[in-house]
Amino acid sequence: MTAAPALPDLPEDDQLFLLLRQLDAAPEASQRETAAALGISLGSLNAQLRAATEAGLVKITDRKGPDRRQRFVYALTTRGAATKARLIDPFLARKYTEYAALHAELTGTPAGPTPIKYRSTLMLNNLAPIPELYVSYESAQKLKVEAADLVSWDLTPRQICDLELLMNGGFNPLKGFLSEEDYNGVVENMRTADGTLWPIPITLDVSEDFAANLTEGQDIALRDQEGVILATMTVTDNWVPNKSREAEKVFGADDDAHPAVNYLHNKAGKVYLGGPVTGIQQPVHYDFRARRDTPNEMRAFFRKMGWRRVVAFQTRNPLHRAHQELTFRAAKEAQANLLIHPVVGMTKPGDVDHFTRVRCYEAVLDKYPQSTTTMSLLNLAMRMAGPREAVWHGLIRANHGCTHFIVGRDHAGPGKNSAGEDFYGPYDAQDLFREYQDEIGIEMVDFKHMVYVQERAQYEPNDEIEDKDNVTILNISGTELRRRLQEGLEIPEWFSFPEVVRELRRTKPPRSQQGFTVFFTGFSGSGKSTIANALMVKLMEMGGRPVTLLDGDIVRKNLSSELGFSKEHRDLNIKRIGYVASEITKNGGIAICAPIAPYAATRRHVREEIEQYGAFVEVHVATSIEECERRDRKGLYKLAREGKIKEFTGISDPYDVPQNPELSVETENVDVDNCAHQVILKLESMGLIAGQ
Repeated sequence: MTAAPALPDLPEDDQLFLLLRQLDAAPEASQRETAAALGISLGSLNAQLRAATEAGLVKITDRKGPDRRQRFVYALTTRGAATKARLIDPFLARKYTEYAALHAELTGTPAGPTPIKYRSTLMLNNLAPIPELYVSYESAQKLKVEAADLVSWDLTPRQICDLELLMNGGFNPLKGFLSEEDYNGVVENMRTADGTLWPIPITLDVSEDFAANLTEGQDIALRDQEGVILATMTVTDNWVPNKSREAEKVFGADDDAHPAVNYLHNKAGKVYLGGPVTGIQQPVHYDFRARRDTPNEMRAFFRKMGWRRVVAFQTRNPLHRAHQELTFRAAKEAQANLLIHPVVGMTKPGDVDHFTRVRCYEAVLDKYPQSTTTMSLLNLAMRMAGPREAVWHGLIRANHGCTHFIVGRDHAGPGKNSAGEDFYGPYDAQDLFREYQDEIGIEMVDFKHMVYVQERAQYEPNDEIEDKDNVTILNISGTELRRRLQEGLEIPEWFSFPEVVRELRRTKPPRSQQGFTVFFTGFSGSGKSTIANALMVKLMEMGGRPVTLLDGDIVRKNLSSELGFSKEHRDLNIKRIGYVASEITKNGGIAICAPIAPYAATRRHVREEIEQYGAFVEVHVATSIEECERRDRKGLYKLAREGKIKEFTGISDPYDVPQNPELSVETENVDVDNCAHQVILKLESMGLIAGQ
């Protein structure tokens, strides 16, 4: 048997990069022109072309030229484009080293700043362009056609945010979703395998079924939620992560009270994929398009304006007067221009939506000097990881061309843990950022908690007020602000701008005018549906808002008739109910839901979806399983005891008892009208219905 001939060796990385770049830039050039551009012989070019073609990096087609002689057209494949993108930074780094050595030889002095320790990529100043992962327009058109035949993954909203910042350089020096080795390094010590500082895992989480059908080296298409191909990815790693370890190391605790930990365990896919990404097109944003800038667009703006020092202010909340004072002080301290850089991707559940926030920002932007301040929107999916997130935000702002970054009190803190304590200390983020700021390449401007001193009619850092016993210190917390908005109470001008308050009141009218959801949960036969019907009649009697009942049996018949009773199908049924309820709530109506909803994680998912638009009132109908079985009008418990109904809640499947429902009602020896009245009183106490 004759051995198969060995494949030609690929050229060295630098020569391969130059070859791929040249073919991408001039796909229809003759071989002689290509060889001349590369400075190599025709024989060497043919050997390199043969190796690149057999390695699947280049596709060659022929055509007839104007002189009727045969010509060739070269196109980079998906793998070729990814290889070219991967080789950019090593190529630049080697060229920088050559330049530095030559500079030192000719002048006797160093070439300037050396690359920061542990950083493998070229450290650019804040005005020079940075690498992106997009291919040229011509290559993108070819890749779209090729990628149409690839296995596709439909990205989640968080993955779209991550992909956009990978492609436009916001996550530089990452070239794709982390490999398993890089992921482990980031989780354990905030460094990728080559030692690069990176504190937050950027991974593509997928389902087990999807991952099971992939092979190493396979290319997949990454699509948005409308099916548009945004990028391709070469899958180099496919693994099941230790999510509890990730939660402990990245977020400080494996506690579902943390929104990112809850996402990790209950929403993210069970398998992670890693590999380089080739960008085809950026996600489309129809809102505030003039306010969205890529890192290179931001750097170009700074070059045009002549800004050499820029301090960035990160926020996910509306701007109030304390924020304005804080940013004024930061710009003055750093002697820098100011970039207001709010996050408009995913933030903490319950935050003010970004549409309202951006309107608030635009309403007060003229309070800042136009020549020294600008605003741009960042499509980032926050993780609320406190100290690690601060370092991450610093790296992202360095990529956008900023030289300074404001880190305030409890930066990116998610609030309280399951024990009612803060996840992070108030200045933990500042301490960690300070430790790494030289390596980040951006200087921290740290600020304390700002409060209003009435006698001096100005904001001051709380820790720096020496005469606290002799002055009146005023402050309104976020909780207090929400209460005042909900109840239509005055919000003083010393706290916020009238324009901001007006925008907030448009989106968040008093609670008695908002939509809301009452979500009953309990065992089958506990009385949920009966109480829900009585409540619906009482609310319709009051009038003012439309009322919709989403009873478990009614939904099963009309919305989920094809679903069975497996855990997966029961979860899907509850999520459908939650979606419909969220739409009713968003549009100012009242949704009354009465499913069993046995799983705490699913109820939390529904709560988070609804609380974007209005109140979620969980009512636990706390009838004992014994009483429910005694009632058993449908005979379901009897069938479950006999094994004729599988996975029956309370018998062969668990029920997660609500830990902190807004209301718990007992139905044993209590009539239905009384139970419904208890709910009415609760709604009245929460301000959701006006007192009669």
